[in-house]
Amino acid sequence: MKKALNAIANVSLIIGCCLYLFPIYIVLVNSFKNRAELYESITALPASFSFEHYARAMEKMVFLDALKNSFLVTVISIAFIVALASMCAWMLARTASKLSNAIFMIFVATMLIPFQTLMMPLMQEMSWAKNTLRLPMTDTIGGLVYMYIGFGSSMAVFLYHGFIKTIPKSLEEAAAIDGCTAFGIFWRIVFPILQPVTVTVAILDVIWIWNDYLLPSLTLISKANRTIPLSTASFFGQFTIQWNMAMAGLMLTITPVIVFYLLAQKHIIKGVASGAVK
Repeated sequence: MKKALNAIANVSLIIGCCLYLFPIYIVLVNSFKNRAELYESITALPASFSFEHYARAMEKMVFLDALKNSFLVTVISIAFIVALASMCAWMLARTASKLSNAIFMIFVATMLIPFQTLMMPLMQEMSWAKNTLRLPMTDTIGGLVYMYIGFGSSMAVFLYHGFIKTIPKSLEEAAAIDGCTAFGIFWRIVFPILQPVTVTVAILDVIWIWNDYLLPSLTLISKANRTIPLSTASFFGQFTIQWNMAMAGLMLTITPVIVFYLLAQKHIIKGVASGAVK
């Protein structure tokens, strides 16, 4: 009976994995097809595996420039989010006062506000800052990074705050007795212990920032500043859609995220395991 239940569970797991991966299969096989093959059957394998559509997609997307922009936005945003949110969460967790509790609750409350309710006032404020204060907040990589830092900090502070409260204060007190400054206590003692939650924050933000379309579409105008999701949208016209090139562009879009996961897999598993022990 137990073997039969295990077999049923394994078969169910395999079926679930196949259903989960089926959309990726559709995108992959159709990225190699011509228009006739694509309209004939979307599930059949292509007659030949040619990278012609990938080359054309990269040319139309200006892929290398879009890849550079997405990479810069993602890496810089996550670096600032991790640094600023971890320091903020540490101060809030170690300061026992009503003010620190109120500030933390404000961070938590902002996580509940949908971005769609803020996007128009945000763009008005950013345009005002550009026109009045001469700050390059729109149609610039720096302005987009600034907005991502603001929108990503709340969740990061929330995650760091809960983890920091599990760290014994005695470690910090011992470092302070040895003459370590507050800056040294955080970066030498506390921050290395935060590796599990830092990995979690980085993963969530990489997936969010890399795949985000709405905020860059509102902020970036010139083609030179386009990120990968904006470049992929060029295949979807008002009257025609180049499905085979669009599928190739989508594969080019998700490939860096897959590579990131494979490279960080060891740290991801270690972070999850450490978080479970904590």
